[in-house]
Amino acid sequence: MSAPTLSADAGASAPADPAARPGTPPVAASAVADAYARLSEVFPGLGVTELAAGEAAPRGPGWAPAARLAEGGPDLDAFLAWDEAQVVRDHGRRARPDVVATFGLHRYAWPACLLITAPWFLLRRVPRLPVEDVTFKREAGRMAVRVTTFACLPDDPAATLPGARVVPDEEALRAEVRTAVAEHLEPVLGGFGPRMRRRGRALWGMATDEIVEGLWYVAQLFGEERRATRELELLLPGSTWPYVGSAAFRELTGPDGESLPTRDRVSCCLFYTLRPADTCATCPRTCDAARITKLTAAAAS
Repeated sequence: MSAPTLSADAGASAPADPAARPGTPPVAASAVADAYARLSEVFPGLGVTELAAGEAAPRGPGWAPAARLAEGGPDLDAFLAWDEAQVVRDHGRRARPDVVATFGLHRYAWPACLLITAPWFLLRRVPRLPVEDVTFKREAGRMAVRVTTFACLPDDPAATLPGARVVPDEEALRAEVRTAVAEHLEPVLGGFGPRMRRRGRALWGMATDEIVEGLWYVAQLFGEERRATRELELLLPGSTWPYVGSAAFRELTGPDGESLPTRDRVSCCLFYTLRPADTCATCPRTCDAARITKLTAAAAS
C-alpha cells in the first residue's frame, strides 16, 4: 500500500525556544527535532509537533491518543469510522470490517514508524516513543509527540544531552530502532488486531511492511533511495523477532532495459477487495509482468 493520504497543508516543524534572543538560531525542542522538520519539508502532509515537558497532549475533535487506540474501545471505533466513510465516499460501496481496520492501521502505523525511522536515517538518533507519548490527528496529518530519551552513537555531539543513551555501534543502533518500533506498535497491534481478524505473525508482517515502505517512500523524496534500501536491508534482514520477513528489495528490468526497484510485501493491504484489478506494485498478489507495467507507467507519469 502506498503512502496514506494526509493533508498537504499540515506540515509543521518543532517549535522554537521562546527564550531565544532575536538573531540567534532557535533551540531545537529535542535531539530529533531537525529530523522531524526535514520530514515535514519533503512530505508536507505530515507535521510533527514536539510537546514540552509538562505540556498536555492536544485533545478535541479529530485527535486520537495512540494509547486510546491501543485499548480497542470507543476511540478506535471513532477512528475507524473515518476509514469506513472514506471507502463509501471514494468507492461507492461498504468494505468488510476487517478491511476497514486494516486501512486504519496502515494510516496510523505508516507515519508512526517514521517518527522513529526518520531520525535514525537522517541523524543516527533513535527516540523511544511509547504509546502514551504520541497523539495523532489523521485528517490534518498531524502528530504530537513527547521525546524524553533517545539512543545515539558515541561520536554523536548529542551523546552528552539529557536523555541520551549511547550504544556502541551501528548494529546496536539498528537494534534500538527495532526495539523502539516494537515497543510502540505492540499495544497498537493489540487494539487493531481483533478488528482485522489477524493475529501474531500476520500483524508483525504488516509492521515490517510499514517500517520499510514508509522510510523507502520518504527517502525517495530526500533523494536517498539507494541508501535507504541498503539501510533497510540491514535493519530487517529477515531474522529479527518479532518482525516477520525482510526488507525484500529486488530489481526488475523494464521494457527498455531500465532498472525498476520493487520489493515483496509480507502482508496484503486488502485493497483488492474493493478493486480486484488494481493491486499494489509490491503486493504478493501482483506478478512481475504486472509490476513492470505498473512501475513503467508510474515512472512515465
